[in-house]
Amino acid sequence: MSHAPANLYYSASHQWIAAEGDDIVAVGITDFAQEALGDVVFVEFPSLGHTVARDEACAVVESVKSASDVFAPLSGAVIEVNSVLESAPELVNQAPYEAWLFKLKLANVKELDALLSASAYQALTAEQTG
Repeated sequence: MSHAPANLYYSASHQWIAAEGDDIVAVGITDFAQEALGDVVFVEFPSLGHTVARDEACAVVESVKSASDVFAPLSGAVIEVNSVLESAPELVNQAPYEAWLFKLKLANVKELDALLSASAYQALTAEQTG
């Protein structure tokens, strides 16, 4: 079973969300997602300043197997991208809960309430793996 730290929020589309302040979050892909993708070779980030809507495709993670959209788990403005991943995309595989993709300044902090807890996310992934 994939690891899911209890201090994070999760989306059903396999993103993790770390609250970093009153209205700032970091977003990455979960251990489950990186395992499914295989070796990550490239990350395409959203543009700085771009405003995303919840559930909007806003980034792409490419692996040796496929390219997968990353969906914004919350609405907000992109305020930072993890440029380290441009030269070291493999960090997404090696440390998925440290290799965040982008940070958002939230448009509505109440959207956090709709995200999954670690235990709920683990139950979801258990169902998906059968």
